Amino acid sequence: MFIKVRRDTLIILILAFVLILSGRAMTYVAFASSDSVEDGVPIAGVMVKGNDIVPLSTIKANVESAGFREGSYIKGNTLITSQRQLLLSDAIQNGEQLVKRSTIPGTAIAPINVAEIQVDSNTGNVVVNVVEDFSVIKVSVSNNTTSSAATANTEM
Repeated sequence: MFIKVRRDTLIILILAFVLILSGRAMTYVAFASSDSVEDGVPIAGVMVKGNDIVPLSTIKANVESAGFREGSYIKGNTLITSQRQLLLSDAIQNGEQLVKRSTIPGTAIAPINVAEIQVDSNTGNVVVNVVEDFSVIKVSVSNNTTSSAATANTEM
């Protein structure tokens, strides 16, 4: 039942195991001890909270058009995209304005009243909190049988 292994083969296998294990340990220690990222922190993704009617894809597209997209990264307090560099606070303000302009597909109704963007500059996660307020929508009915229209009160 026992497999016969020569002593020199066993020593070679143990040395190979120790070398592989120590190489992995050195790689981990070298990565863990480095605290600087050369190019900055890449944007990891966009997470949207609080939307009911406006689709996620519309909100994410508007946030991405503000600069928080794949390929962009944060270096200090600057957002660096493939086309421009801007302050992180300016990018957040632009993103909030663009999210407020997100409409319900097929209409011109923009029910998003408040948008807040939070960016974690350590991980690159972007969180968008959205409040949809349907009280800003004015519904006007000219005739019950002919037509009805709904328009949003968009304040810029």
